[in-house]
Amino acid sequence: MNVIWSPLAIERLAEITDYIAQDNPSAAEKWVQNIFKRVEHLQRFPEIGRLVPELSRPDIREILFKNYRIIYRIESQQLSILTIRHGKQLLSGDDLRQS
Repeated sequence: MNVIWSPLAIERLAEITDYIAQDNPSAAEKWVQNIFKRVEHLQRFPEIGRLVPELSRPDIREILFKNYRIIYRIESQQLSILTIRHGKQLLSGDDLRQS
């Protein structure tokens, strides 16, 4: 299954990475590498993530990575990474409309 990153997910990834890099550039690089490793597992096991509590839609799921939620949509031939949110942030409708 192909994994596609939405523009919003890429933007959020960059914002979080930049924030971490302010204090520790090597930690930021490692964080990004680990995010991509975590997402790679979804190619083989797309339903491993839990349903997003705010939505309860079977096609939109999330996996957790440290303090972050990686929110994605399962489609027929691909998996779309919609956004990355801090664990304390609720998912907004804008996160789904922009993807």
